[in-house]
Amino acid sequence: MRERIVLTALGVPALAPVRAAASVDELIALARRVPPTIVLLDAHLPSPGPVEAIRRLRAVPSQSTVVMLAVPGDEIALDRAIALGARGYLAPDVGRAELAAVAAHILASPAGPAAANGAVPQEALAVHGAPGSAPTPVVTRTELPAQNSVGNEVSLTKREVEVLVGMSNGRSNAQIGQELFLSEDTIKTHARRLFRKLGAADRAQAVAIGLRRGLIR
Repeated sequence: MRERIVLTALGVPALAPVRAAASVDELIALARRVPPTIVLLDAHLPSPGPVEAIRRLRAVPSQSTVVMLAVPGDEIALDRAIALGARGYLAPDVGRAELAAVAAHILASPAGPAAANGAVPQEALAVHGAPGSAPTPVVTRTELPAQNSVGNEVSLTKREVEVLVGMSNGRSNAQIGQELFLSEDTIKTHARRLFRKLGAADRAQAVAIGLRRGLIR
């Protein structure tokens, strides 16, 4: 699975180059050599585990963004990871389009990683500790409960879809508002509604869910 994720990430130009690590020690060693921009961290990384990996990563001089790879049953680990600053959650079988959209959002977001000179460091790091485990079609932590399963239909208004498309293109609320001739507050209202309908906690999760369910292309 680790190899598949690396191959998927290699298909996203914004993430090149991509490196892989099979353990926390290897992750930290790689991060110290070249600080990564985005870290895809397996919720089942071998002991000492993903939570300790995030703690150690935070001690490395870098501004990397951690995105977890999760399956049903990972709620406790995910809650701890988000408390330590993990940005969001993706399925282990994440596709290239989803990964590209989420990466674009992270790199374009004011909260995303940035180098001291304002440039984005071009280094991505894919980490997965269970190469033999089977991928599970789960997109985000908020979709883990059965009532939010991928199979449920979601109905978005035309305006909500337009806002979601803007998010997938890395636009800020203000920029989306300018494109749609709406106020930023109105865009925020549409965003809150589509987050609730999708069961998403943030923009990255909303984009990933929207792509998986075919709401945006």
